[in-house]
Amino acid sequence: MALPRLLLRALARPGCGRPLQRAASASAPAAPDFNSFVIRTNTCGELRSAHVGQEVTLYGWIQYQRQGLFLVLRDFQGLTQIIIPQDEAHSHVKKLLSNAPVESVVRVTGIVSPRPPGQENPKMPTGDIEVKAETAEILNSCKKLPFEIKDFIKKSEALRMQYRYLDLRSFQLQYNLRLRSHIVMRMREYLCNLHGSKRIPCALEGSRQVLLSAAESSAVQAAPHGRRPGQIDIEMSFVDQAGIQRLIEGLLQYSWPEERGPITTPFPSMTYKEALADYGTDKPDIRFGMKIVDVSDFLRRLDIEFVQNALSYPHGTVKVICIPQGVEIMEIICRPDGSLKSLLTKFLGEKQQSELIQALNIQVDDVVLLAAGEHKQVCSALGSLRLESADLLEAAGLVLRDPTAFHFLWVVDFPLFLPKEENPTELESAHHPFTAPHPSDTSLLYSDPTKARSQHYDLVLNGNEVGGGSIRIHSAEQQRFVLEKVLKEDSEVLFHLLEALEFGAPPHGGIALGLDRLISLIVDAPSIRDVIAFPKSFRGRDLMGNAPDYVTPEELEPYHIQVSWPLAERGKEKL
Repeated sequence: MALPRLLLRALARPGCGRPLQRAASASAPAAPDFNSFVIRTNTCGELRSAHVGQEVTLYGWIQYQRQGLFLVLRDFQGLTQIIIPQDEAHSHVKKLLSNAPVESVVRVTGIVSPRPPGQENPKMPTGDIEVKAETAEILNSCKKLPFEIKDFIKKSEALRMQYRYLDLRSFQLQYNLRLRSHIVMRMREYLCNLHGSKRIPCALEGSRQVLLSAAESSAVQAAPHGRRPGQIDIEMSFVDQAGIQRLIEGLLQYSWPEERGPITTPFPSMTYKEALADYGTDKPDIRFGMKIVDVSDFLRRLDIEFVQNALSYPHGTVKVICIPQGVEIMEIICRPDGSLKSLLTKFLGEKQQSELIQALNIQVDDVVLLAAGEHKQVCSALGSLRLESADLLEAAGLVLRDPTAFHFLWVVDFPLFLPKEENPTELESAHHPFTAPHPSDTSLLYSDPTKARSQHYDLVLNGNEVGGGSIRIHSAEQQRFVLEKVLKEDSEVLFHLLEALEFGAPPHGGIALGLDRLISLIVDAPSIRDVIAFPKSFRGRDLMGNAPDYVTPEELEPYHIQVSWPLAERGKEKL
Protein backbone atom coordinates (compact mmCIF):
# COMPACT_ATOMS: atom_id res chain seq x y z
CA MET A 1 0.00 0.00 0.00
CA ALA A 2 3.01 2.32 0.36
CA LEU A 3 3.44 2.86 -3.38
CA PRO A 4 -0.15 4.07 -4.03
CA ARG A 5 0.07 6.49 -1.09
CA LEU A 6 3.35 7.84 -2.40
CA LEU A 7 1.89 8.32 -5.87
CA LEU A 8 -1.17 10.04 -4.46
CA ARG A 9 1.04 12.49 -2.60
CA ALA A 10 2.87 13.20 -5.83
CA LEU A 11 -0.46 14.21 -7.38
CA ALA A 12 -1.46 16.53 -4.57
CA ARG A 13 -1.42 20.26 -5.08
CA PRO A 14 -2.87 23.30 -3.35
CA GLY A 15 -5.64 25.52 -4.57
CA CYS A 16 -7.65 22.93 -6.50
CA GLY A 17 -10.88 24.64 -7.57
CA ARG A 18 -12.44 27.06 -5.10
CA PRO A 19 -10.44 27.98 -2.01
CA LEU A 20 -11.86 26.49 1.16
CA GLN A 21 -13.38 29.02 3.51
CA ARG A 22 -11.40 28.54 6.70
CA ALA A 23 -12.08 30.22 10.01
CA ALA A 24 -8.97 32.29 10.75
CA SER A 25 -8.23 35.23 13.00
CA ALA A 26 -7.20 38.53 11.46
CA SER A 27 -3.77 38.21 13.08
CA ALA A 28 -3.04 34.78 11.64
CA PRO A 29 -0.03 34.84 9.30
CA ALA A 30 -0.67 34.25 5.60
CA ALA A 31 0.13 30.75 4.40
CA PRO A 32 3.45 30.63 2.51
CA ASP A 33 3.37 30.07 -1.24
CA PHE A 34 3.68 26.38 -2.13
CA ASN A 35 6.79 27.06 -4.23
CA SER A 36 8.60 28.17 -1.08
CA PHE A 37 8.76 24.52 0.02
CA VAL A 38 10.26 23.14 -3.20
CA ILE A 39 13.37 23.79 -5.25
CA ARG A 40 11.68 25.25 -8.34
CA THR A 41 10.86 28.93 -8.70
CA ASN A 42 7.64 28.46 -10.65
CA THR A 43 5.32 25.82 -12.00
CA CYS A 44 4.89 25.13 -15.70
CA GLY A 45 1.42 26.64 -15.72
CA GLU A 46 1.91 30.03 -14.09
CA LEU A 47 4.38 32.01 -16.24
CA ARG A 48 2.88 35.02 -18.05
CA SER A 49 4.04 38.15 -19.85
CA ALA A 50 4.59 39.80 -16.46
CA HIS A 51 7.44 37.32 -15.85
CA VAL A 52 9.39 38.34 -18.98
CA GLY A 53 13.06 38.96 -18.16
CA GLN A 54 13.03 36.83 -15.00
CA GLU A 55 15.30 33.84 -14.49
CA VAL A 56 13.23 30.81 -13.55
CA THR A 57 13.85 27.19 -12.64
CA LEU A 58 11.23 24.68 -13.77
CA TYR A 59 10.88 20.97 -13.07
CA GLY A 60 8.67 18.62 -15.04
CA TRP A 61 8.22 15.95 -17.67
CA ILE A 62 9.08 16.34 -21.35
CA GLN A 63 5.74 16.19 -23.12
CA TYR A 64 6.99 16.91 -26.63
CA GLN A 65 10.28 17.68 -28.37
CA ARG A 66 10.69 18.94 -31.91
CA GLN A 67 13.86 18.57 -33.98
CA GLY A 68 16.15 19.82 -31.24
CA LEU A 69 14.62 23.31 -31.46
CA PHE A 70 12.19 23.37 -28.55
CA LEU A 71 10.34 21.16 -26.14
CA VAL A 72 7.18 21.40 -24.05
CA LEU A 73 7.66 20.86 -20.32
CA ARG A 74 4.71 19.62 -18.27
CA ASP A 75 3.94 19.51 -14.57
CA PHE A 76 0.76 19.25 -12.51
CA GLN A 77 -0.29 22.81 -13.31
CA GLY A 78 0.30 23.20 -17.01
CA LEU A 79 2.72 23.45 -19.94
CA THR A 80 5.62 25.74 -20.79
CA GLN A 81 7.52 25.92 -24.06
CA ILE A 82 11.31 25.64 -23.61
CA ILE A 83 13.61 26.96 -26.35
CA ILE A 84 16.68 24.74 -26.78
CA PRO A 85 19.82 26.89 -27.27
CA GLN A 86 21.56 26.52 -30.62
CA ASP A 87 24.82 28.40 -29.92
CA GLU A 88 28.12 26.63 -29.33
CA ALA A 89 28.43 27.85 -25.75
CA HIS A 90 25.33 25.85 -24.79
CA SER A 91 26.01 22.81 -26.98
CA HIS A 92 25.94 20.49 -23.94
CA VAL A 93 22.45 21.77 -23.04
CA LYS A 94 21.26 21.25 -26.62
CA LYS A 95 22.64 17.71 -26.72
CA LEU A 96 21.12 16.82 -23.35
CA LEU A 97 17.60 18.15 -24.14
CA SER A 98 17.55 16.98 -27.76
CA ASN A 99 18.40 13.40 -26.82
CA ALA A 100 16.18 13.13 -23.73
CA PRO A 101 13.28 10.69 -24.29
CA VAL A 102 9.70 11.91 -23.96
CA GLU A 103 8.40 11.68 -20.35
CA SER A 104 11.90 12.07 -18.90
CA VAL A 105 12.02 14.25 -15.78
CA VAL A 106 14.19 17.34 -16.21
CA ARG A 107 15.22 20.56 -14.53
CA VAL A 108 15.51 23.64 -16.74
CA THR A 109 16.81 27.06 -15.73
CA GLY A 110 16.42 29.93 -18.17
CA ILE A 111 15.08 33.38 -18.98
CA VAL A 112 11.42 34.10 -19.64
CA SER A 113 11.01 35.74 -23.05
CA PRO A 114 8.03 36.86 -25.12
CA ARG A 115 7.22 34.67 -28.07
CA PRO A 116 7.96 36.16 -31.49
CA PRO A 117 5.02 38.05 -33.04
CA GLY A 118 2.58 35.67 -34.68
CA GLN A 119 3.83 32.65 -32.73
CA GLU A 120 1.68 33.18 -29.65
CA ASN A 121 -0.60 30.28 -28.69
CA PRO A 122 -3.92 31.57 -27.30
CA LYS A 123 -4.96 27.98 -26.40
CA MET A 124 -2.18 27.78 -23.78
CA PRO A 125 -2.34 29.90 -20.59
CA THR A 126 1.45 30.29 -21.00
CA GLY A 127 1.13 30.84 -24.76
CA ASP A 128 2.50 34.39 -24.75
CA ILE A 129 5.93 33.42 -23.38
CA GLU A 130 8.70 30.86 -23.71
CA VAL A 131 11.73 30.06 -21.59
CA LYS A 132 15.18 30.17 -23.21
CA ALA A 133 17.14 27.39 -21.52
CA GLU A 134 20.49 28.29 -19.96
CA THR A 135 21.15 25.10 -17.99
CA ALA A 136 19.41 21.75 -17.76
CA GLU A 137 19.65 18.43 -15.98
CA ILE A 138 18.07 15.05 -16.67
CA LEU A 139 16.77 13.91 -13.29
CA ASN A 140 15.37 10.59 -14.54
CA SER A 141 15.37 9.29 -18.08
CA CYS A 142 12.24 7.48 -19.31
CA LYS A 143 12.45 4.17 -21.11
CA LYS A 144 10.23 3.29 -24.07
CA LEU A 145 6.59 3.91 -23.18
CA PRO A 146 3.85 1.25 -23.55
CA PHE A 147 1.53 4.02 -24.83
CA GLU A 148 1.58 7.76 -25.49
CA ILE A 149 0.44 9.83 -22.52
CA LYS A 150 -2.10 11.96 -24.34
CA ASP A 151 -5.81 12.13 -23.55
CA PHE A 152 -6.82 11.72 -27.20
CA ILE A 153 -4.78 8.53 -27.72
CA LYS A 154 -6.96 5.43 -27.39
CA LYS A 155 -5.67 2.84 -24.90
CA SER A 156 -7.28 -0.33 -23.67
CA GLU A 157 -8.53 -0.12 -20.10
CA ALA A 158 -6.45 -3.16 -19.12
CA LEU A 159 -3.26 -1.47 -20.40
CA ARG A 160 -4.12 1.76 -18.60
CA MET A 161 -4.66 -0.13 -15.33
CA GLN A 162 -1.47 -2.13 -15.72
CA TYR A 163 0.55 1.08 -16.11
CA ARG A 164 -1.61 3.20 -13.83
CA TYR A 165 1.38 5.28 -12.70
CA LEU A 166 1.70 6.46 -16.31
CA ASP A 167 -2.02 6.86 -16.90
CA LEU A 168 -2.20 9.11 -13.82
CA ARG A 169 -0.01 11.64 -15.65
CA SER A 170 -2.85 12.50 -18.05
CA PHE A 171 -4.49 15.88 -17.57
CA GLN A 172 -7.98 14.38 -17.45
CA LEU A 173 -7.22 11.87 -14.69
CA GLN A 174 -5.34 14.46 -12.66
CA TYR A 175 -8.26 16.87 -13.03
CA ASN A 176 -10.74 14.15 -11.99
CA LEU A 177 -8.78 13.18 -8.86
CA ARG A 178 -8.11 16.76 -7.77
CA LEU A 179 -11.76 17.64 -8.23
CA ARG A 180 -12.71 14.56 -6.20
CA SER A 181 -10.31 15.57 -3.43
CA HIS A 182 -11.69 19.10 -3.39
CA ILE A 183 -15.32 17.96 -3.27
CA VAL A 184 -14.59 15.53 -0.41
CA MET A 185 -12.78 18.26 1.54
CA ARG A 186 -15.74 20.60 1.07
CA MET A 187 -18.13 17.84 2.20
CA ARG A 188 -16.09 17.22 5.35
CA GLU A 189 -16.01 20.93 6.04
CA TYR A 190 -19.77 21.21 5.64
CA LEU A 191 -20.59 18.17 7.77
CA CYS A 192 -17.92 18.35 10.46
CA ASN A 193 -17.01 22.03 10.75
CA LEU A 194 -20.32 23.73 9.93
CA HIS A 195 -22.71 21.13 11.35
CA GLY A 196 -20.67 19.39 14.04
CA SER A 197 -20.86 15.81 12.81
CA LYS A 198 -18.40 13.30 14.26
CA ARG A 199 -16.16 11.52 11.79
CA ILE A 200 -15.77 7.85 12.69
CA PRO A 201 -13.62 5.03 11.32
CA CYS A 202 -15.13 2.54 8.90
CA ALA A 203 -17.68 0.38 10.70
CA LEU A 204 -19.88 -2.55 9.78
CA GLU A 205 -23.54 -2.06 8.88
CA GLY A 206 -25.51 -1.70 12.10
CA SER A 207 -22.55 -0.51 14.19
CA ARG A 208 -23.28 3.12 13.32
CA GLN A 209 -26.84 2.67 14.57
CA VAL A 210 -25.48 1.37 17.86
CA LEU A 211 -23.20 4.41 18.04
CA LEU A 212 -26.25 6.69 17.89
CA SER A 213 -27.67 4.75 20.83
CA ALA A 214 -24.72 6.11 22.79
CA ALA A 215 -26.25 9.63 22.54
CA GLU A 216 -24.31 10.79 19.49
CA SER A 217 -26.33 13.27 17.44
CA SER A 218 -24.74 12.40 14.10
CA ALA A 219 -21.88 10.43 12.62
CA VAL A 220 -20.08 10.60 9.29
CA GLN A 221 -18.06 7.77 7.82
CA ALA A 222 -15.92 8.18 4.71
CA ALA A 223 -15.36 4.69 3.31
CA PRO A 224 -12.18 4.36 1.24
CA HIS A 225 -12.68 3.04 -2.26
CA GLY A 226 -10.10 0.34 -1.57
CA ARG A 227 -12.48 -1.37 0.87
CA ARG A 228 -15.75 -0.91 -1.02
CA PRO A 229 -17.06 1.58 -3.60
CA GLY A 230 -16.11 5.00 -2.25
CA GLN A 231 -18.99 6.51 -0.34
CA ILE A 232 -19.90 8.80 2.51
CA ASP A 233 -22.20 7.30 5.16
CA ILE A 234 -24.23 9.63 7.37
CA GLU A 235 -26.26 8.61 10.42
CA MET A 236 -28.36 11.07 12.46
CA SER A 237 -30.60 10.81 15.49
CA PHE A 238 -33.87 12.71 16.05
CA VAL A 239 -34.30 13.24 12.34
CA ASP A 240 -36.96 12.58 9.73
CA GLN A 241 -36.82 12.03 5.98
CA ALA A 242 -37.21 15.73 5.19
CA GLY A 243 -34.30 16.60 7.50
CA ILE A 244 -31.97 14.11 5.80
CA GLN A 245 -32.97 15.46 2.39
CA ARG A 246 -32.33 19.09 3.41
CA LEU A 247 -28.90 18.13 4.79
CA ILE A 248 -27.87 16.34 1.58
CA GLU A 249 -29.14 19.15 -0.64
CA GLY A 250 -27.15 21.66 1.39
CA LEU A 251 -24.10 19.39 1.34
CA LEU A 252 -24.14 19.03 -2.44
CA GLN A 253 -24.81 22.71 -3.00
CA TYR A 254 -21.88 23.63 -0.72
CA SER A 255 -19.42 21.20 -2.29
CA TRP A 256 -20.56 21.52 -5.92
CA PRO A 257 -17.76 22.67 -8.27
CA GLU A 258 -18.33 26.21 -9.56
CA GLU A 259 -17.26 25.33 -13.09
CA ARG A 260 -20.27 23.00 -13.39
CA GLY A 261 -22.77 25.77 -12.72
CA PRO A 262 -25.09 26.15 -9.72
CA ILE A 263 -27.58 23.51 -8.63
CA THR A 264 -31.02 24.52 -7.39
CA THR A 265 -32.59 23.26 -4.19
CA PRO A 266 -34.86 21.79 -3.03
CA PHE A 267 -34.59 18.85 -5.42
CA PRO A 268 -37.88 17.61 -6.92
CA SER A 269 -39.40 14.48 -5.43
CA MET A 270 -41.26 11.55 -6.99
CA THR A 271 -42.78 8.43 -5.47
CA TYR A 272 -41.57 4.99 -6.50
CA LYS A 273 -45.02 4.29 -7.93
CA GLU A 274 -44.89 7.45 -10.10
CA ALA A 275 -41.34 6.74 -11.26
CA LEU A 276 -42.22 3.22 -12.36
CA ALA A 277 -45.46 4.28 -14.07
CA ASP A 278 -43.99 7.28 -15.93
CA TYR A 279 -40.40 6.18 -16.59
CA GLY A 280 -40.31 2.42 -16.07
CA THR A 281 -37.52 2.57 -13.49
CA ASP A 282 -36.84 3.68 -9.91
CA LYS A 283 -33.98 5.91 -11.14
CA PRO A 284 -35.55 7.99 -13.91
CA ASP A 285 -33.59 10.33 -16.15
CA ILE A 286 -35.80 13.42 -16.12
CA ARG A 287 -33.63 15.43 -18.54
CA PHE A 288 -35.96 14.44 -21.39
CA GLY A 289 -39.62 13.54 -21.90
CA MET A 290 -40.93 10.45 -23.69
CA LYS A 291 -42.94 9.47 -20.62
CA ILE A 292 -44.85 6.21 -20.51
CA VAL A 293 -48.58 6.73 -21.15
CA ASP A 294 -51.33 4.34 -20.03
CA VAL A 295 -53.78 3.62 -22.89
CA SER A 296 -55.58 0.72 -21.20
CA ASP A 297 -58.92 2.51 -21.04
CA PHE A 298 -58.62 3.72 -24.64
CA LEU A 299 -57.93 0.21 -26.03
CA ARG A 300 -60.17 -1.71 -23.63
CA ARG A 301 -63.23 -1.15 -25.85
CA LEU A 302 -61.46 -2.51 -28.96
CA ASP A 303 -61.65 -6.14 -30.02
CA ILE A 304 -57.90 -6.82 -30.06
CA GLU A 305 -57.10 -10.25 -28.70
CA PHE A 306 -53.67 -9.64 -27.18
CA VAL A 307 -54.90 -6.41 -25.57
CA GLN A 308 -57.93 -8.10 -24.04
CA ASN A 309 -55.79 -11.01 -22.82
CA ALA A 310 -53.35 -8.63 -21.12
CA LEU A 311 -56.12 -6.63 -19.46
CA SER A 312 -57.83 -9.77 -18.14
CA TYR A 313 -54.95 -10.55 -15.78
CA PRO A 314 -54.49 -8.95 -12.33
CA HIS A 315 -52.47 -5.75 -12.72
CA GLY A 316 -52.79 -6.08 -16.51
CA THR A 317 -52.13 -2.91 -18.48
CA VAL A 318 -51.40 -1.48 -21.93
CA LYS A 319 -48.88 1.36 -22.11
CA VAL A 320 -47.00 3.25 -24.82
CA ILE A 321 -44.16 5.69 -25.32
CA CYS A 322 -44.01 8.21 -28.15
CA ILE A 323 -40.58 8.63 -29.73
CA PRO A 324 -40.04 11.96 -31.51
CA GLN A 325 -38.71 11.59 -35.07
CA GLY A 326 -38.25 7.88 -34.43
CA VAL A 327 -39.37 6.77 -37.87
CA GLU A 328 -36.23 4.66 -38.31
CA ILE A 329 -36.80 2.64 -35.14
CA MET A 330 -40.24 0.95 -35.29
CA GLU A 331 -43.81 0.43 -34.87
CA ILE A 332 -46.82 2.84 -34.87
CA ILE A 333 -45.66 5.62 -37.24
CA CYS A 334 -47.47 8.87 -37.96
CA ARG A 335 -47.62 9.56 -41.74
CA PRO A 336 -47.48 13.13 -43.17
CA ASP A 337 -51.21 12.95 -43.93
CA GLY A 338 -51.95 12.39 -40.24
CA SER A 339 -52.86 8.70 -40.52
CA LEU A 340 -51.10 5.94 -38.63
CA LYS A 341 -48.99 3.18 -40.17
CA SER A 342 -49.17 0.08 -37.99
CA LEU A 343 -50.52 -3.43 -37.72
CA LEU A 344 -52.71 -2.00 -34.96
CA THR A 345 -54.50 0.42 -37.32
CA LYS A 346 -56.68 -2.34 -38.82
CA PHE A 347 -58.42 -2.36 -35.43
CA LEU A 348 -58.73 1.44 -35.31
CA GLY A 349 -61.22 3.56 -37.23
CA GLU A 350 -60.37 7.07 -38.43
CA LYS A 351 -61.96 8.61 -35.34
CA GLN A 352 -60.05 6.32 -33.00
CA GLN A 353 -56.77 7.00 -34.84
CA SER A 354 -57.44 10.72 -34.46
CA GLU A 355 -58.19 10.29 -30.74
CA LEU A 356 -54.97 8.31 -30.23
CA ILE A 357 -52.92 10.94 -32.10
CA GLN A 358 -54.45 13.67 -29.96
CA ALA A 359 -54.06 11.76 -26.69
CA LEU A 360 -50.36 11.10 -27.30
CA ASN A 361 -49.68 14.39 -29.14
CA ILE A 362 -48.13 12.42 -32.02
CA GLN A 363 -46.28 14.46 -34.66
CA VAL A 364 -45.22 13.52 -38.19
CA ASP A 365 -42.46 10.84 -38.18
CA ASP A 366 -43.01 10.11 -34.50
CA VAL A 367 -43.06 6.45 -33.48
CA VAL A 368 -45.19 4.89 -30.75
CA LEU A 369 -44.03 1.73 -28.97
CA LEU A 370 -46.79 -0.29 -27.31
CA ALA A 371 -46.53 -3.02 -24.66
CA ALA A 372 -49.27 -5.05 -22.98
CA GLY A 373 -49.02 -7.33 -19.96
CA GLU A 374 -48.36 -7.26 -16.21
CA HIS A 375 -47.93 -3.69 -14.98
CA LYS A 376 -44.38 -3.88 -13.61
CA GLN A 377 -43.06 -5.90 -16.55
CA VAL A 378 -44.65 -3.54 -19.08
CA CYS A 379 -43.26 -0.46 -17.34
CA SER A 380 -39.76 -1.95 -17.06
CA ALA A 381 -39.74 -2.98 -20.74
CA LEU A 382 -40.87 0.45 -21.93
CA GLY A 383 -38.45 2.14 -19.53
CA SER A 384 -35.56 0.25 -21.11
CA LEU A 385 -36.86 1.02 -24.62
CA ARG A 386 -37.17 4.70 -23.67
CA LEU A 387 -33.47 4.89 -22.78
CA GLU A 388 -32.39 2.78 -25.75
CA SER A 389 -34.45 4.95 -28.12
CA ALA A 390 -32.86 8.09 -26.65
CA ASP A 391 -29.41 6.62 -27.34
CA LEU A 392 -30.36 5.80 -30.93
CA LEU A 393 -31.87 9.23 -31.57
CA GLU A 394 -28.85 11.05 -30.13
CA ALA A 395 -26.52 8.85 -32.21
CA ALA A 396 -28.53 10.05 -35.23
CA GLY A 397 -27.98 13.69 -34.24
CA LEU A 398 -31.11 14.58 -32.25
CA VAL A 399 -30.20 16.17 -28.91
CA LEU A 400 -32.47 14.97 -26.09
CA ARG A 401 -30.25 15.08 -22.99
CA ASP A 402 -28.16 18.14 -22.25
CA PRO A 403 -24.72 16.76 -21.26
CA THR A 404 -24.05 19.87 -19.16
CA ALA A 405 -27.32 19.65 -17.20
CA PHE A 406 -27.54 18.05 -13.74
CA HIS A 407 -31.05 17.02 -12.72
CA PHE A 408 -31.29 15.70 -9.16
CA LEU A 409 -34.40 13.84 -8.03
CA TRP A 410 -35.57 12.24 -4.80
CA VAL A 411 -37.45 8.95 -5.23
CA VAL A 412 -39.50 8.10 -2.13
CA ASP A 413 -42.22 5.79 -0.80
CA PHE A 414 -40.63 2.53 -1.91
CA PRO A 415 -42.39 -0.70 -0.92
CA LEU A 416 -41.18 -2.01 2.41
CA PHE A 417 -41.09 -5.65 1.24
CA LEU A 418 -40.99 -7.49 -2.08
CA PRO A 419 -41.78 -11.11 -2.94
CA LYS A 420 -38.69 -13.30 -3.27
CA GLU A 421 -37.95 -14.21 -6.88
CA GLU A 422 -37.22 -17.83 -6.02
CA ASN A 423 -40.32 -18.13 -3.80
CA PRO A 424 -42.97 -15.40 -4.28
CA THR A 425 -44.89 -16.58 -1.21
CA GLU A 426 -42.03 -15.33 0.99
CA LEU A 427 -40.97 -11.73 1.49
CA GLU A 428 -37.62 -9.96 1.53
CA SER A 429 -36.70 -6.39 2.42
CA ALA A 430 -36.82 -4.01 -0.53
CA HIS A 431 -34.03 -1.94 1.10
CA HIS A 432 -32.76 -3.63 4.26
CA PRO A 433 -34.45 -5.15 7.32
CA PHE A 434 -33.77 -2.10 9.50
CA THR A 435 -35.88 0.28 7.37
CA ALA A 436 -38.88 1.77 9.18
CA PRO A 437 -42.37 1.61 7.68
CA HIS A 438 -44.01 4.75 6.34
CA PRO A 439 -45.77 6.53 9.27
CA SER A 440 -49.12 6.13 7.49
CA ASP A 441 -48.55 2.41 6.89
CA THR A 442 -47.43 1.21 10.32
CA SER A 443 -50.65 -0.77 10.82
CA LEU A 444 -50.15 -2.47 7.43
CA LEU A 445 -46.85 -3.86 8.67
CA TYR A 446 -48.85 -6.13 10.99
CA SER A 447 -51.97 -6.71 8.86
CA ASP A 448 -50.73 -6.78 5.24
CA PRO A 449 -46.96 -6.10 4.97
CA THR A 450 -47.01 -6.50 1.15
CA LYS A 451 -48.88 -3.16 0.94
CA ALA A 452 -46.71 -1.24 3.40
CA ARG A 453 -44.53 1.57 2.10
CA SER A 454 -41.14 2.29 3.63
CA GLN A 455 -39.21 5.35 4.72
CA HIS A 456 -36.54 4.52 2.14
CA TYR A 457 -35.36 7.29 -0.19
CA ASP A 458 -32.96 7.35 -3.13
CA LEU A 459 -31.15 10.29 -4.67
CA VAL A 460 -30.97 10.12 -8.46
CA LEU A 461 -28.83 12.22 -10.81
CA ASN A 462 -29.45 12.07 -14.56
CA GLY A 463 -30.85 8.56 -14.34
CA ASN A 464 -28.16 7.21 -11.99
CA GLU A 465 -28.59 6.39 -8.31
CA VAL A 466 -26.00 8.42 -6.39
CA GLY A 467 -27.37 7.99 -2.87
CA GLY A 468 -29.80 6.00 -0.79
CA GLY A 469 -30.89 5.67 2.78
CA SER A 470 -33.77 5.31 5.17
CA ILE A 471 -35.24 6.15 8.53
CA ARG A 472 -34.44 3.15 10.74
CA ILE A 473 -36.59 1.12 13.09
CA HIS A 474 -35.79 2.22 16.66
CA SER A 475 -38.28 -0.05 18.45
CA ALA A 476 -36.86 -3.43 19.47
CA GLU A 477 -40.34 -4.95 19.40
CA GLN A 478 -41.01 -3.75 15.83
CA GLN A 479 -37.54 -4.82 14.67
CA ARG A 480 -38.00 -8.28 16.13
CA PHE A 481 -41.41 -8.59 14.45
CA VAL A 482 -39.89 -7.71 11.05
CA LEU A 483 -37.06 -10.21 11.43
CA GLU A 484 -39.02 -13.11 12.88
CA LYS A 485 -42.59 -12.82 11.58
CA VAL A 486 -42.19 -11.10 8.21
CA LEU A 487 -38.75 -12.18 6.99
CA LYS A 488 -38.64 -15.48 8.91
CA GLU A 489 -35.06 -14.80 10.03
CA ASP A 490 -33.26 -15.80 13.21
CA SER A 491 -33.24 -12.62 15.30
CA GLU A 492 -30.58 -14.02 17.66
CA VAL A 493 -27.96 -13.22 15.02
CA LEU A 494 -28.67 -9.53 15.74
CA PHE A 495 -29.17 -9.84 19.49
CA HIS A 496 -26.72 -6.97 20.17
CA LEU A 497 -28.72 -4.57 17.96
CA LEU A 498 -32.06 -5.60 19.47
CA GLU A 499 -30.61 -5.22 22.95
CA ALA A 500 -29.27 -1.75 22.12
CA LEU A 501 -32.74 -0.72 20.87
CA GLU A 502 -34.24 -1.86 24.19
CA PHE A 503 -32.00 0.54 26.13
CA GLY A 504 -33.50 3.79 24.87
CA ALA A 505 -32.22 4.10 21.31
CA PRO A 506 -33.39 7.38 19.71
CA PRO A 507 -35.27 7.68 16.41
CA HIS A 508 -32.58 7.81 13.73
CA GLY A 509 -31.92 7.62 10.03
CA GLY A 510 -29.15 7.86 7.50
CA ILE A 511 -28.00 7.92 3.94
CA ALA A 512 -24.99 6.86 1.88
CA LEU A 513 -23.68 8.92 -1.03
CA GLY A 514 -21.79 7.05 -3.74
CA LEU A 515 -18.75 9.26 -4.36
CA ASP A 516 -17.40 7.24 -7.28
CA ARG A 517 -20.64 7.48 -9.25
CA LEU A 518 -21.29 11.10 -8.27
CA ILE A 519 -17.83 12.32 -9.30
CA SER A 520 -17.90 10.32 -12.54
CA LEU A 521 -21.18 12.03 -13.50
CA ILE A 522 -19.82 15.48 -12.62
CA VAL A 523 -16.75 15.03 -14.86
CA ASP A 524 -18.70 13.02 -17.50
CA ALA A 525 -16.35 10.04 -17.16
CA PRO A 526 -17.36 6.87 -19.00
CA SER A 527 -16.43 4.69 -16.00
CA ILE A 528 -16.03 5.12 -12.25
CA ARG A 529 -12.48 3.77 -12.74
CA ASP A 530 -11.65 7.18 -14.20
CA VAL A 531 -12.26 8.87 -10.83
CA ILE A 532 -10.44 6.30 -8.64
CA ALA A 533 -6.66 6.51 -8.30
CA PHE A 534 -6.03 2.77 -8.20
CA PRO A 535 -9.14 0.91 -9.35
CA LYS A 536 -9.58 -2.83 -9.62
CA SER A 537 -10.51 -4.61 -12.84
CA PHE A 538 -13.99 -5.97 -13.50
CA ARG A 539 -12.83 -9.24 -11.94
CA GLY A 540 -11.48 -7.49 -8.84
CA ARG A 541 -7.82 -7.73 -9.80
CA ASP A 542 -5.09 -5.11 -9.35
CA LEU A 543 -3.38 -5.29 -12.74
CA MET A 544 -0.62 -2.90 -11.70
CA GLY A 545 0.47 -4.99 -8.71
CA ASN A 546 -0.66 -8.31 -10.19
CA ALA A 547 -2.82 -9.05 -7.17
CA PRO A 548 -4.31 -11.18 -5.83
CA ASP A 549 -1.69 -13.84 -6.49
CA TYR A 550 -0.71 -17.22 -5.09
CA VAL A 551 0.98 -17.19 -1.71
CA THR A 552 3.50 -19.90 -0.89
CA PRO A 553 3.08 -22.11 2.20
CA GLU A 554 6.30 -20.60 3.60
CA GLU A 555 4.75 -17.10 3.40
CA LEU A 556 1.53 -18.30 5.06
CA GLU A 557 3.25 -20.16 7.90
CA PRO A 558 3.90 -17.13 10.18
CA TYR A 559 0.14 -16.37 10.08
CA HIS A 560 -0.84 -19.98 10.92
CA ILE A 561 -2.86 -20.26 7.70
CA GLN A 562 -3.04 -23.46 5.69
CA VAL A 563 -4.68 -23.65 2.26
CA SER A 564 -6.07 -26.84 0.77
CA TRP A 565 -6.11 -26.34 -3.01
CA PRO A 566 -8.55 -28.27 -5.23
CA LEU A 567 -6.86 -31.07 -7.18
CA ALA A 568 -7.09 -29.16 -10.47
CA GLU A 569 -5.41 -26.10 -8.93
CA ARG A 570 -2.77 -28.30 -7.30
CA GLY A 571 -1.84 -29.66 -10.72
CA LYS A 572 -1.51 -26.15 -12.15
CA GLU A 573 0.65 -25.12 -9.19
CA LYS A 574 3.10 -27.96 -9.93
CA LEU A 575 3.28 -26.90 -13.58
